[in-house]
Amino acid sequence: MGSVRVERTEDGFVARNERGAEIEMGTGDGLFSPVELLLAAVGGCNIMTVEPLTAKRGHRLLRLAVEVSAEKEGPTLLRSVTVTYDVELPSEDSGEVFEAVAERVHERHCTVSRSLQKGTEVRLDLGK
Repeated sequence: MGSVRVERTEDGFVARNERGAEIEMGTGDGLFSPVELLLAAVGGCNIMTVEPLTAKRGHRLLRLAVEVSAEKEGPTLLRSVTVTYDVELPSEDSGEVFEAVAERVHERHCTVSRSLQKGTEVRLDLGK
C-alpha cells in the first residue's frame, strides 16, 4: 500500500510520503498533532470517497464537508470517533442518494475508518 516516513526536524516533526508530499506536525501553533492527523485521515477518506460516488450518480453535492471529533477513553486511548457531514444538496431527491452512498462508504469503502473499527494491528520494528 505504501509508507510514510516521519522524522524529527529542528522545529518539530515532518511526515513525507513516497510521492514527496509533506506535513509538518507537533504541538505548537499552526501544526497538526498526530491525533488530529488521524481525524483528518478519517474525514478525508470518507469525503474523498463520497464525492465521486455521489457525482457519478448525478448528484454532485453543492457543499461537502465533515467535522471529525474524538472522545477520549484515557490519556492515550480514543473511545470513539464521530464523522458529522455538512452538505448542501443540489435537489430534494439527492438526500437519499447521499445518505446511501455515505453509509456504504462508512461500512465498506473507507480504509481508514474500517481499519479503526476492526482494530488493525500496529507492529513495532526496532531496526534492521
